[in-house]
Amino acid sequence: MKIYKQKLEIKSKAQVEFVDITKEVAGVVADSGVREGQVLVYSPHTTAGIVINHNEPMLVQDFMRVLYRLVPISDRYSHDMFELTRSNKSDGRSNGHSHCKTMIIGVSQSVPIEKGSMLITEKQSIFLAEMDGARKRDIFVQVIGL
Repeated sequence: MKIYKQKLEIKSKAQVEFVDITKEVAGVVADSGVREGQVLVYSPHTTAGIVINHNEPMLVQDFMRVLYRLVPISDRYSHDMFELTRSNKSDGRSNGHSHCKTMIIGVSQSVPIEKGSMLITEKQSIFLAEMDGARKRDIFVQVIGL
């Protein structure tokens, strides 16, 4: 059994953004030399997650609208008040909504590997789901197999 890990550095450009990282993850799988196994894509952040879906701009826009409806920025989040009182200052970044959105989408995805390639369809893409950007994010890709 082989285990291979690589860190990807991804820069988001917007507060909420879906960054397609499929090619980068496929590159890590190729570098690993694993022919049969699985790849784990993990975001070690509480305001950015990992999702797999179709990279179609209108669908991504629809999903962002659903997230905004489920977790509106304008709502009052206890986290924001806690951060304000804990630090006695505000950096102007109220991000309780970002944490809640990430709890809905999750921080990791696993994909099977067969014959050295990920078993995702041409309609599927792996996204870094940024909920509190723009910023640099580290994504860990771990490949396990033979």
